[in-house]
Amino acid sequence: MSGIGDREKAFENKFAHDQELRFKAEVRRNKLIGLWAAGLLGKADADAYAKEVIASDFEEAGDEDVLRKLKADLAAGGVTVTDEELRAKMVDFLGQAIDQIQNS
Repeated sequence: MSGIGDREKAFENKFAHDQELRFKAEVRRNKLIGLWAAGLLGKADADAYAKEVIASDFEEAGDEDVLRKLKADLAAGGVTVTDEELRAKMVDFLGQAIDQIQNS
C-alpha cells in the first residue's frame, strides 16, 4: 500500500513543481514582453512598465488581461500592433523565459 501512496505523493509533488515552473515562466514572459513594449512606447522606466504588465496578469485567468493591457497601451502610444503579432511575441517570449529559467 505504501508504494501506491508514495507514487501518488510523487505525482502530486511533480504537479506542484510543474505548476510553479509554469507560473515563473509566465511572469518572466510578461516581464520580457513588458520590456519590449516599453521600448516601443519610449518609456523612460521600462522596468516599472514591465511590473505593470506583470500585475495586469492577475486580473483574470489566462493571457487575455495581459493582451488587453498591451494592446490598449500600444494603441494609446500610437503604436500599431495586431493581436496576432502580440500573441506571437508572447509565444516567443515564453520560449525565452522557459530557457532562462531552465538555465538559471
